[in-house]
Amino acid sequence: MQDNGSLFSRINSQYNSMSKGQKRLANFITEHYDQAVFMTAAKLGRQVNVSESTTVRFAVLLGYDGFPQFHNALQEHVMTKLNSVQRMEVSFGRIDENRILDTVLQSDIEKIKMTLEQTDRAAFDHAVDLILQAEHVYILGIRSCAPLAGFLSYYMNQIIPNVHQVGANSYSELFEEIIRIGEKDVIIGISFPRYSMRTLKAMEFAADQKAKVISITDSVHSPISRYASSSLIARSDMASIVDSLVAPLSLINALLVALCMKSQSQVLHTLETMERIWDEYKVYNSDEIEYSNTR
Repeated sequence: MQDNGSLFSRINSQYNSMSKGQKRLANFITEHYDQAVFMTAAKLGRQVNVSESTTVRFAVLLGYDGFPQFHNALQEHVMTKLNSVQRMEVSFGRIDENRILDTVLQSDIEKIKMTLEQTDRAAFDHAVDLILQAEHVYILGIRSCAPLAGFLSYYMNQIIPNVHQVGANSYSELFEEIIRIGEKDVIIGISFPRYSMRTLKAMEFAADQKAKVISITDSVHSPISRYASSSLIARSDMASIVDSLVAPLSLINALLVALCMKSQSQVLHTLETMERIWDEYKVYNSDEIEYSNTR
């Protein structure tokens, strides 16, 4: 498949050899890529008054196996381009107010299915091994990805020692927290569109220090994937008003379960110790988890 940056350069290089209909397609996609990305081959053809087969031949002319592969490349381009206002406009245009619950939940289901189909099992297993072999594990996620980082950090702390969630209030604080990272350590960076520059710079710094880098992101073309020893891909909704991070969270769940399965005795010992501490220091009030018999 073409890499993300080559899509529009391919259109430019092939433009003079295109038919009149294909040129109309090229013009529309170039000027209105934020609309074209949500169109099927048939709908895109109708938009510029060409047949669906012309649209498919257009994709093949650009070097793609077919329209789906071309459409994926267009999606990856658009993911990095839409600002918050454009995301809202697109969402309002494709969500029926009377079917919001159905639309959103169905979209999340589809993202999980796509993640399951597209996950590289070897990369997943490699990430698990890197984490278990590391002396220290640093976890970084900024803005909407911060809850994912917090969730991963909370449970990973119960599985292995020396897990550090990196705070990212500023560039200087971020680098202060990972200043000692080295070749025996792992950093897990979580970033989805719009990609965080601070996360990218942290991944770059960690790679320069010879640390192992694991990325959790939406595409192999994501900026943080360039530094990754293992890149875990989870699909997210690129144009919703609120970032859909259901599939990334599901992938993180799978990662935690895999770590547990390979560290069962250690996890059991940790949980037994924590239960004794919780009980001794009354961390949990038993009244809060007992159902009243009264109605």
